[in-house]
Amino acid sequence: MNIIDEAGLLALATRLQRLSERMRKDGEDIYKAMGIHFQPKWFPVIYVLLHRNTLSVVEIAGEIGYSHPSTITLLKELEKEKLIRSGKDKADERKRLLQLSAKGRKLVTQMEPVWDIITAATIDLIDTQHNLMRAIEEVEERFRLQSFLQRALSLIKAHKEDDATGS
Repeated sequence: MNIIDEAGLLALATRLQRLSERMRKDGEDIYKAMGIHFQPKWFPVIYVLLHRNTLSVVEIAGEIGYSHPSTITLLKELEKEKLIRSGKDKADERKRLLQLSAKGRKLVTQMEPVWDIITAATIDLIDTQHNLMRAIEEVEERFRLQSFLQRALSLIKAHKEDDATGS
């Protein structure tokens, strides 16, 4: 056990990031093993555009839950790879609309069988006593009700009140 593991809950974000990085790296290796050039970090945009067809940058950011700058970075990479294409919105020329390119649609066709394999491998990995996916969904719901920051600020306020009353 390393020091981060020993830190327990204090290092939860670090441990989740570590798990995410391992899954992304293995995901990249799975695509490589299937002869597909694809970065797992591109998945959310590709998947959203597959199912929503044409969206603005703001709409994509909302769908994937990323910040606007992070979304723009991904979109630039995908445009450079020619997996997506953009055009101006006829109703609002300032707005860029994005969709999968022909190359992107062809890539999705190659990836869909791999997604079945990734899904099966993920089920095998997380199908534990405390099923990670269910736990994530529960924590996400709790975040929707009250953010981590709001929870911490409530505790800080209570701590200050205790200090002021000498409790």
